[in-house]
Amino acid sequence: MSFQQSWGQKSKEIFVEYSEFFDVDEDLYPDAVLLTGNVRVSHDGAVMFCNKAYLFKKENYIKAFGDVRMIQGDTITMTSTYAEYNGENKQAYASGNVIMSSPSSTLKTEVLNFDRNSQQAFYKTGGTITDKENTLVSQAGTYVIQRKMYQFRNAVTITNPKYVIKTNHLDYYENVGHAYLFGPSTITSEANYIYTEKGFYDTKKNFSHFVKNSYIKYNNRLIEGDSLYYDRNREFASATRNVKVTDSINNSIVKGHYGEVYKLKDSLMMTKRAVAMTLVEKDTLYIHGKKLIVTGKPENRVVRAFNNVRFFKIDMSGKCDSLHSDEKTGITKLIKNPVMWNFDNQMTGDIMHLISNKETEKLDSLKVLNNTFIASKDTIGTGYNQVKGLNLYGKFRDNKLYEVDVIKNTEVIYYMRNDLQELIGINKSKSSSINMILDENQIETITFIKQIEGEIYPEAELPENARKLKGFIWRGDERIKTKDDIFPPEENEYEQKMIEEKKAEDEKENLPMEVRKETLEEQEAEKKRDS
Repeated sequence: MSFQQSWGQKSKEIFVEYSEFFDVDEDLYPDAVLLTGNVRVSHDGAVMFCNKAYLFKKENYIKAFGDVRMIQGDTITMTSTYAEYNGENKQAYASGNVIMSSPSSTLKTEVLNFDRNSQQAFYKTGGTITDKENTLVSQAGTYVIQRKMYQFRNAVTITNPKYVIKTNHLDYYENVGHAYLFGPSTITSEANYIYTEKGFYDTKKNFSHFVKNSYIKYNNRLIEGDSLYYDRNREFASATRNVKVTDSINNSIVKGHYGEVYKLKDSLMMTKRAVAMTLVEKDTLYIHGKKLIVTGKPENRVVRAFNNVRFFKIDMSGKCDSLHSDEKTGITKLIKNPVMWNFDNQMTGDIMHLISNKETEKLDSLKVLNNTFIASKDTIGTGYNQVKGLNLYGKFRDNKLYEVDVIKNTEVIYYMRNDLQELIGINKSKSSSINMILDENQIETITFIKQIEGEIYPEAELPENARKLKGFIWRGDERIKTKDDIFPPEENEYEQKMIEEKKAEDEKENLPMEVRKETLEEQEAEKKRDS
């Protein structure tokens, strides 16, 4: 026997479209109608199917049992073993193997509440959502149907074939695959490990943007920055403001306010107050340039610095237009207008090569090619010790120059002092080449090879204008004496600007990221395609 009844149906009344059997038992179920067998009821655009139901006419309320299925238009289908629905406030409750399906995803949970007024479904008993790309699990969640967006809370995990995301606060736009993370969150894959406390991830296109306490960790590199962009398809990362890239194998750090890393190319670029810091024994070498580029595998790293390059170490500092340092050969080239200070010795030439021992990583030797000039202030007076020649070849011991050969057309002006530091005279000589032995960075002996001419003048007999070799320029006011001196004023001003920006952001209330423009645009495009 089938049953159909509207009971003088009003717009909000639950309408029974079909039931095989109809019964009333006022003693057991007052004001209720018992419907059994292929039950089908509808209400305001939604249809419910089940095996058995109790319909409470006065309350406009129904309880459904067995193979419950609720369909809302062509967007939502919900199945369960039990459900309740209130026609007055359009609230639905489902329990027992609940499955809610939309065109883009499927939600499974044990208990689900569905508010048809706000078009939101929510659960607190743990749920699993699957779509084409991902499986999402959380303890609690809300599905906002009109926005096609899940709000996940507590123990959230997204599993993708390429990575796993874990967080406690996630908003997920199912049709476009956009995930917004808030609070401590991790993304783990074979390629890397990502941590953030606020960020965005496009799970379909595999790119992301992180903006709070974020970093990307590879096997040997750690990338940090106030704003991190990451493209998993290209294994490309860029970072803005307070950027720091740590190389654990080479004991080096590169910092700046904008950086790019291509993992597959083993390439790093840094600019905006860029500095490379490398641990050398117990000291640190600081290199600055307008742009720094680091390329190659860890054992074959090449560092390039461009434009207004400056470097500093406790025992050495210098300047040049550009720098090229090769880990494999151990050669660091200072290119165009180089000047270097080793303690109090100023050295200039057309090209400089610093050569390191690849095994000990200590400085081994130095080459200065073309127009070599060495100068240092006299220890007491106002004069300058000077050595001039074509090329220079120096040897280091414990990072200190201890022997120097200057080759071809050499000239010397040297202030000679006794053990009491009294001036004996000023040596002015020319020779084919010279050899110098230094002790505690002071010239201990000079050997002239094929001396052409030379004389030791009493101080009074050598005029001031004869005490400087041709081409002598003292650049002591340019000497880099601390690691902070490697930065020009305009880059220090930029650094202060970045500090103020960071401080202003930290003082703002910590809120989730605003929905990005591409999320809204892609959602709108999806709606048009669906329609």
